[in-house]
Amino acid sequence: MEMTNGDNLSQRATLAGGCFWCLQGPFDAEAGVTQVRVGYAGGTEADADYYRVAGGLTEHRESVDMVFDPEKISFKTILDIFWRQIDPTDPGGQFADRGQQYMTTIYYHTDEQRQIAEASKQALQDSGKFDKPIATEILPFVSFFEAEEEHQSYYKKSPLRYQVYKKGSGRTDYLKDTWNK
Repeated sequence: MEMTNGDNLSQRATLAGGCFWCLQGPFDAEAGVTQVRVGYAGGTEADADYYRVAGGLTEHRESVDMVFDPEKISFKTILDIFWRQIDPTDPGGQFADRGQQYMTTIYYHTDEQRQIAEASKQALQDSGKFDKPIATEILPFVSFFEAEEEHQSYYKKSPLRYQVYKKGSGRTDYLKDTWNK
């Protein structure tokens, strides 16, 4: 199912950051973000599903697609939140999840979003926070397919299993060690 903005004032943001379960909650919590769905972005295939994407059988990446009100939250702020959910220096996936389907990507919907993404990435690289280059790709938005309902808001539906996964994958400790200094 394709998401729509709902009105002319809203914008979309589509981000891949490894396991999509781990990206939905931080954006659900933000004022100005009106809808967040997990799914599959970036592939050229006519559709996508969990088993094909997780198995690396498509070019899609696990992603979040959101609608936001730019009067309440800027695309730059959305990217600032995004960077703090991932290891932006990992070119081969995220934490325990390996492969192109888990690589980090900012999918831009407009040329303005592309410019903001490039500036944000460069600022992070220039910050000196990381010893390695920022590996997150910036690509044009092609498509987004919503994931199966069992994956939507997984962090709410199965909070214990979600927390065990997030901790066991290495994401929890990495984010704490990297951003809480």
